Amino acid sequence: MDTGIGDVDGPKAAPSGALACPATFPASSSPASFATSAEATMGRHLARRLVQVGVSDVFAVPGDFNLTLLDHLIAEPGLRLIGCCNELNAGYAADGYARAKGVGACAVTFTVGGLSELRAFQTVTCYQAVVNNLDDAHEQIDKAISTALKESKPVYISVSCNLPGVSHPTFSRDPVPYFLSPRMSNQMGLEAAVEATVQFLDKSVKPVMVAGPNLRVAKAGAAFAELADASGYAVATMPSAKGMVAETLPRFLGTYWGAVSTAFCAEIVESADAYLFAGPIFNDYSSVGYSFLLKKEKAVIVQPDRVTVGNGPAFGCIMMKDFLSALAKRVTKNTTAYENYKRIFVPDGEPPESEPGEPLRVNVLFKHVQKMLTGDSAVIAETGDSWFNCQKLKLPDGCGYEFQMQYGSIGWSVGALLGYAQGAKDKRVIACIGDGSFQVTAQDVSTMLRCEQNSIIFLINNGGYTIEVEIHDGPYNVIKNWNYTGLVDAIHNGEGKCWTAKVTCEEELTAAIETATGEEKQDCLCFIEVIAHKDDTSKELLEWGSRVSAANSRPPNPQ
Repeated sequence: MDTGIGDVDGPKAAPSGALACPATFPASSSPASFATSAEATMGRHLARRLVQVGVSDVFAVPGDFNLTLLDHLIAEPGLRLIGCCNELNAGYAADGYARAKGVGACAVTFTVGGLSELRAFQTVTCYQAVVNNLDDAHEQIDKAISTALKESKPVYISVSCNLPGVSHPTFSRDPVPYFLSPRMSNQMGLEAAVEATVQFLDKSVKPVMVAGPNLRVAKAGAAFAELADASGYAVATMPSAKGMVAETLPRFLGTYWGAVSTAFCAEIVESADAYLFAGPIFNDYSSVGYSFLLKKEKAVIVQPDRVTVGNGPAFGCIMMKDFLSALAKRVTKNTTAYENYKRIFVPDGEPPESEPGEPLRVNVLFKHVQKMLTGDSAVIAETGDSWFNCQKLKLPDGCGYEFQMQYGSIGWSVGALLGYAQGAKDKRVIACIGDGSFQVTAQDVSTMLRCEQNSIIFLINNGGYTIEVEIHDGPYNVIKNWNYTGLVDAIHNGEGKCWTAKVTCEEELTAAIETATGEEKQDCLCFIEVIAHKDDTSKELLEWGSRVSAANSRPPNPQ
């Protein structure tokens, strides 16, 4: 399986972050070249390293302390500096770019810029390099980038403002390209883990397997598909893993998301007598307020470097890719769960036909979004009701899909769309964004225009923070309405290619989509404001919101 974007198998795979990099790079066959004294600077070294690991674009906001460094980034052939409107969007753009290309970077100034940008990466970073001495700057920078390579996580590099342009002997040679040995499984541990898992699964009657978001970190997408084929198990994905597993697999059920799963998916997963989860992240959002009906003793949990079978045993130093491939060669084929699914499955119905001029319903909007999807498109889903509506889209082979569930950061999709579209020039990206989220990060539509991007944005205007309304309502969830098309027209200001439309009924929506996807607008940023009723939500959001609300208001633990 290979969607071509955010690849979960090859060197492109990486999570979102300030800097994330592929796992291996070919050694250079050409002799090392030497820089002149004026070129032997830390700024040039860092720029060259970024190009070597696959960065073509750096998202930046200039500030007092990073201007000299930005000069060196601009001077590097093959590296483009993209100025963003604020640091938060620069961070989100680096996230989206890394999802599309496997590696992303942003550059901001110290303190005010860095603190703003850190909101984009709330777990901060897995390694921090504070460079205030040229003697060890080479080592610190390379250690930070190599850590990102090995961990597939973001790192932070702080550079003193007066150092990037200073010559130093350690930068006199062009940097040797990275070549990191892949992490290896402990062979005895791998064999023991596979043996224990085979015994566990083969004695079950109706096992299933579920993909989680750490499948991308482990670069194990192909191995997961191999196991799915060999085992015959029914296959589902957790919501934050949508797009990482081909939805055209023969026994694919859909999204497992507890009470808001794809129809009939939760019933099959939760009634199974064994389930293999590959790379899951269980939190309040992914578990629908901790309401999953799963039992630990029935689960095999496979993380990027660890396998736990039921209540034990657990095996460390086991790479997920190795484990899934080895398991595929041993497991007994069992299609019982999928056969049960076929017996109970009833196809989804279509939304009722709209009357002429009837106010547009959100489910009608997504019926038309579904028809737009091809292998040359990608979907960006904003936090909110778009989470649930986009989960129901059926992705054709090659269609990319991204959303950010770990923190539920509203506004993420605008910056992520900027970065993703910049990294995936072969895709036309469709973004579904709520009005409240758009108000947080709207400015960088201007950067999309400067970069000549051709994404299609559906702005769903329902007058407030609908997802928060369903968790806990209050007057703070009502926002000031904007003239969104007027705002984007003002940002456009006649510079670049941009087209906007405001739609209130299905006829207007159909005409707008026809224009946006037509030949004349293929290289144009298209912004379609969809007017929706404030109470028009998916049934999944209503269910999810009530369960998360119950979890949030549970009694405190006894002290």
